[in-house]
Amino acid sequence: MQKEVIIAPSIMCADLLNLESGVKELEKEGLDTLHIDIIDGSFSPSMPLGLSTVEQLRKKTDMNFDVHIMSEDNEFFINEMLKIGAEQITFHIETSSHIDRYIKLIKQQGAKVGIALNPATPLSVLEYVLPQCDTVLLMLINPGFATDKNEKQVSYAVEKVEALARMISDKGLDTKIEVDGRVSFDTIPELVTAGADILVAGSTSLFQSDHSTAHNKKLMEQLIAEGLKEEVKQL
Repeated sequence: MQKEVIIAPSIMCADLLNLESGVKELEKEGLDTLHIDIIDGSFSPSMPLGLSTVEQLRKKTDMNFDVHIMSEDNEFFINEMLKIGAEQITFHIETSSHIDRYIKLIKQQGAKVGIALNPATPLSVLEYVLPQCDTVLLMLINPGFATDKNEKQVSYAVEKVEALARMISDKGLDTKIEVDGRVSFDTIPELVTAGADILVAGSTSLFQSDHSTAHNKKLMEQLIAEGLKEEVKQL
């Protein structure tokens, strides 16, 4: 059975003045996961969404909230997202002193746990916690700098996805690999072939302004199919 690759639209790339209509359009296209970046302005120099906005959004949609916390104070934002009702909460290992505590906190409330790694953070930091993770999110550009339209994925992006996929397989786990940062039409096939399960879709794919959301989604699905076909060949 061929695996499913999830498209997770990054809400910070939508029209922030018309969020409700934007989310309804995503629902109309059959997408069920919404990637929400919570940024404190310190870990990363941007703050696209406030807590009250996410809270209001929760009342308007049943889409799964895939929350990515980029903060120096993970516990505060984890608790806030649990109150709002996020289905998955991902926090950065680089700013976490009490990783097991955060994992337990999230799981106790019935949410899924994700751990995020910045581009240059080695996979070795996952050695002991990987079995507890539902998802590992690999940043393929430096967090929060997506406004630089010329920024490209780090040169080792595919290599890192492949290495994580091997680590997960070697441990006999079913942890999902999420990729975030310039997940574009050009890079989707190779990322999927490398082992990516969840694609955070932003301005270089689903929200590319040249075409409609429906057109971009269809193209993404075609590129995902190409990547999966190549993955099967390599097995």
